[in-house]
Amino acid sequence: MDAITPQLFALQLFTGLALGAVYVLLAVGLSLIFGMLTIVNFAHGAFFMLGAYAGYSVYQYSGSFWIGLVATPLATAALGMAVERFLVRRLYGRGIDYPLLLTFGLAYVLVELVRIVFGKQGLPMETPEVLQGAVDIGIGYFPAYRLFVIAVTAAVLAVLWFFIEKTSFGLIIRAGARDPQIVQILGVDVSKVWLAVFGAGTAIAGLAGMLSAPLQGISPEMGGTVLTVAFVVTVVGGMGSLPGAIAAGILVGVAESLAALFYPEAAKVSMFVIMALVLLIRPQGLFGRSGLLS
Repeated sequence: MDAITPQLFALQLFTGLALGAVYVLLAVGLSLIFGMLTIVNFAHGAFFMLGAYAGYSVYQYSGSFWIGLVATPLATAALGMAVERFLVRRLYGRGIDYPLLLTFGLAYVLVELVRIVFGKQGLPMETPEVLQGAVDIGIGYFPAYRLFVIAVTAAVLAVLWFFIEKTSFGLIIRAGARDPQIVQILGVDVSKVWLAVFGAGTAIAGLAGMLSAPLQGISPEMGGTVLTVAFVVTVVGGMGSLPGAIAAGILVGVAESLAALFYPEAAKVSMFVIMALVLLIRPQGLFGRSGLLS
């Protein structure tokens, strides 16, 4: 404990921000789908995993990390839209359990397909050369790639905020999340909105998977691990709340990072402690509203 200096503490905070950035992307995609469609997407972790493998494949064939960074969310969005159009849409109006069970089974199918194509062994993904090394941030040297992850997350959130708050389609999304029947009465084709929202949510999950690949490697099981984190962050922030997903993702990431510094054995438990405390004080989460699941 005596060896922990203010500089080390500050650097660990930045490490928590980088970890929280990945958690934010995961939870934002999950909350976007739930907030609009009221679907608990258990395949979200599988789309995260597919994003890592898609990014790896594009990187290997093209030799460009940047092409993979663009192609990965487009590929996962296309798959997500196909899933919504041909599978999930058939279950609207049948209760929340039906799409939950469908996506739960779909996650297993996607994992097994990846094992068949890529094998069961994990794969390493190199950090692009320009993002290797460390950068002096004033309080010490910090990995350049982790700073890049934070910057990309901030850019994605800014674009998402502008799209939802400042465009006509974003207005339709916000209105549809509150009362889809009224939106339909006004002549809006809500099915196209559902398709776009599901595609956007899976695109963000895929992007998060590719960004995390150089940090943790790639394996077919990686989606199952982060799915737990994604749901914890989403519950802490409030189901369906995008501001809640952002705040909770940063909170959980920083808490896990600081716990690893002071008491490593409690690092992974810290998120569940936070969730328990939040739910005891505010059952609907930090920014959530009650009644979404009723």
